[in-house]
Amino acid sequence: MNTKNLFWAFVALVIAASLLYTFTGTEDPEYYRSTIEAERERQWKFLKYNIDSPLKEEQKEDLDSLDFYPIDPDYKIRARLEPVADRRILEIPMTDGSVERYIRHSFANFELQGQQVKLLLLQAEDETDLRNFFLAFADKTSGEETYGGGRYINVRQDGQSSLTIDFNLAYNPYCAYNPDYACPIPPRENILEIPIRAGEKNYDK
Repeated sequence: MNTKNLFWAFVALVIAASLLYTFTGTEDPEYYRSTIEAERERQWKFLKYNIDSPLKEEQKEDLDSLDFYPIDPDYKIRARLEPVADRRILEIPMTDGSVERYIRHSFANFELQGQQVKLLLLQAEDETDLRNFFLAFADKTSGEETYGGGRYINVRQDGQSSLTIDFNLAYNPYCAYNPDYACPIPPRENILEIPIRAGEKNYDK
């Protein structure tokens, strides 16, 4: 094959790969891993250096790293959105006994570990972007491998009636680092009977 034909064969390969990614959602594994690692690094730097970090100064000095499960692409799932029939304001209990108001917006339906899962998506009352949701959940690792009060994921609707939930991005609430903070407790709909070994583990003081 001459140089010209080799060039056009390469171009055709690149186009085919681009189309495959567009129509199947295929993602380069290394790019995915580096994206998750970059977010974890950003999270660590925020806790370590940011003035708004929940950590006390002595905690910041001692914080060399955060503890995460290994990145597992199987925990990045597509979920079908199901609107809540009685969409209303829900008062979510906080760890200090107070309540915080959220809109009881939609359910995310998907399969994980061979089980059908249905999680309640909440939306802040003052949320200006109506495609953004707050997901608070607890699972079989809570209180042992992960924080007992559950973990959070910020999710965004990226389809007409679907969204992506990536448990590799699950993070601890502020109260996991500092009990002076009050954090929303996961609603009963989001207490999972399966272990979610993805995302951030318990904070080691």
